[in-house]
Amino acid sequence: MLFKETILKGNFLIDLSIKEDERGFFSRYFCKKEFSDYGLNTEWVQINNIFSKELGTLRGLHFQQAPKAEVKLVRCIKGSIWDVVVDLRSDSKTFGKWFGATLSEENRTMMYAPKGFAHGFISLEPNTEILYSASDFYEPVFERALIWNDNDIKIDWPIDPIVISDKDNAADTLKKTTPIKL
Repeated sequence: MLFKETILKGNFLIDLSIKEDERGFFSRYFCKKEFSDYGLNTEWVQINNIFSKELGTLRGLHFQQAPKAEVKLVRCIKGSIWDVVVDLRSDSKTFGKWFGATLSEENRTMMYAPKGFAHGFISLEPNTEILYSASDFYEPVFERALIWNDNDIKIDWPIDPIVISDKDNAADTLKKTTPIKL
């Protein structure tokens, strides 16, 4: 795997090292040793599957407060998404800053979102599907959301959302969000 740290400390894009032959290809989705070599999480307790029927389906920006803050490893397995993270770590020099990248079935790139980050995405094609691994169990009492169009963050979404849940549209702004103390 090829690990590329983004402008946000601890946030990585991960490209697969693909071994191809006449049958197709082989690659690792996860290797405990390689993740450990970069100081990244190596324990996953859930693997979640999300399917978005419509182009422009926006989900997020979701996170869990400490002590249930979670690491996420996101991969698009069908179609494409624009995946975005926002740094909410209270002691971070990049608090409130965001990073986004296209993840698709073609590029097979993964997004690694460390603890203390909000995560969201918008589908760039209909019938898009993602898998994401989580380092902690979903705990509704610790669940929070950050509004996708916060004027203080100014995420530059590549397309306008068409489908957004009422819950995501009612999320808090950065000013009303408690920073995550890890």
